[in-house]
Amino acid sequence: MDMATIADQRLHGIAQLIADKRLISKSKILEYQHLALTNQQTLLEYLTTHDVIEISAFAQIVAEYFDLPFMDLDCIDFNAIPLHLINEPLIRSHAVLPIFIRTEYLFLATDDPSKQSVFKEIQFQTGLPTKVVVVETNKLHKLIDRVLNKKENQYLLDYLGHSIELENSLPANSNLDFSTHDCEAPVVKFINQIFLAAIKKGASDIHFEPYEQTYRIRYRQDGLLIEVTAPPIHLANQISTRIKALANLDISERRMPQDGQFQINFTPHDPVDCRVSTCPTLYGEKLVVRILNTDLTRLKIDSLGLNPLQKECFLSALRKPQGLILVTGPTGSGKTLSLYTALHFLNSKEKNISTIEDPVEIKIPGINQVNINPKSGLTFSTILRAFLRQDPDIIMVGEIRDVETAEIATKAAQTGHLVLSTLHANNAAEILTRLINLGVPAFNIAHSALLFIAQRLVRRLCNRCKTRPTNPTQQDLSQLSLHSEEIVNLYQANGCEYCMNGYWGRLGLFEVMPISPKLRQQIAAGANSFEIQKQAQIEGMLSIYQSGLEKVKQGLTTIEEINRVIGD
Repeated sequence: MDMATIADQRLHGIAQLIADKRLISKSKILEYQHLALTNQQTLLEYLTTHDVIEISAFAQIVAEYFDLPFMDLDCIDFNAIPLHLINEPLIRSHAVLPIFIRTEYLFLATDDPSKQSVFKEIQFQTGLPTKVVVVETNKLHKLIDRVLNKKENQYLLDYLGHSIELENSLPANSNLDFSTHDCEAPVVKFINQIFLAAIKKGASDIHFEPYEQTYRIRYRQDGLLIEVTAPPIHLANQISTRIKALANLDISERRMPQDGQFQINFTPHDPVDCRVSTCPTLYGEKLVVRILNTDLTRLKIDSLGLNPLQKECFLSALRKPQGLILVTGPTGSGKTLSLYTALHFLNSKEKNISTIEDPVEIKIPGINQVNINPKSGLTFSTILRAFLRQDPDIIMVGEIRDVETAEIATKAAQTGHLVLSTLHANNAAEILTRLINLGVPAFNIAHSALLFIAQRLVRRLCNRCKTRPTNPTQQDLSQLSLHSEEIVNLYQANGCEYCMNGYWGRLGLFEVMPISPKLRQQIAAGANSFEIQKQAQIEGMLSIYQSGLEKVKQGLTTIEEINRVIGD
């Protein structure tokens, strides 16, 4: 409830009711009101974010004070919400939502029953008498966001209609320009909206998937796939054709995979790069569009999520004139971003930096970046050999995939070059095993390696709605090695109109292993990954799981999220 809109006597009455029910003492309520003003919060925000009172209990108190029914929004029929009566500006600004019509009355959900003028305005606009029910603030804002998204998507689907035909010969334009308004075809407008919404939500990929009777569109947001409103199945070919035309692909080829790219222009100076991959499936072409965030301002070491000791180890390795820095982790774990951040840090006029990538994802001025092209003979190993003849200081190899690339990289790291790359291994210590399995002698690894890093990405708790759990389980406390009285920054995901699910964005978990003299000796002597891991932990290395628990204790993520990504 927006307590600022409620008269002082109502505030006093609600506070008295809370005190009468012995939920909070009256003196404490006065204290909380003062603290809320100091923190520039409403009383509700202060009470709920500090776990003084549950949101549901507060809403029921308000309902009782205003002599109105309380309703749990989880119990209403979402499909019964009258979309045609939705006035978006009014709902957004006043948080009042029409939820259903019953016996000629329009029922309005609110968390602040004092908004009588708003209720009268809705009654005037709709021509229906209204009744008000009190609901929980967090659920109301979440439902409002969901309803308005549905209305927007429904408008687009209605606009598309059921008999749209798209010309087979679309111009092969590799630019989607949102800074002008000359794209009026319904399918074009629908696709534009899909891209705009995906970028607004911070999605990394968009999946366009045809099935026998349906068509599905999903965004990968914070590492998870989320389904969005999709068009009718008969538009599958038109959507595929439009996206392939944007990416300069052969629109007539539907039996073989294709890859392409295009740019989305919000303004002439704000392009977003997109990569397109097509693949024939049983019911038609599936397309995946990768949205590349090319913003160089996010390439900051402080933004990666390293703790102070890990950051110092990373910077120390980057400042070395030669050696091998390797990053490992599964697909989508942020390895490429870590390497780009390192390159951005190292980039200067005094250094010759070259990269071999598949493909280039972020273009950095001042760095020589090359895409591999195996069909033309441009492989990682051939380009790496060419780089070594071009007076390099720093080389970044997108991925070490074969013995030839691995051997050249390790030898380059021993002969005056700083080499950065990625490869697939389960943890930092197993990078050693992977290199040996590729055929690189342990002696060469010992004399070239500077730093091994393993990483994962977990979802970050939304700062707007995260709350402290009222009763952490004994298992949670045991995992964190905490006593109940030590819980200070332990939070749980809640969900609000901003994030919808309690999380917003992601952060990295790292296992950072600097190659110390002792580790170098063990590697040269043929130690296995278990022995290397044990020695690194003796020297102070945190495992990825320990790094995750550290983030939980800092209130940045949850135990559930750590277990989801890493496992129990």
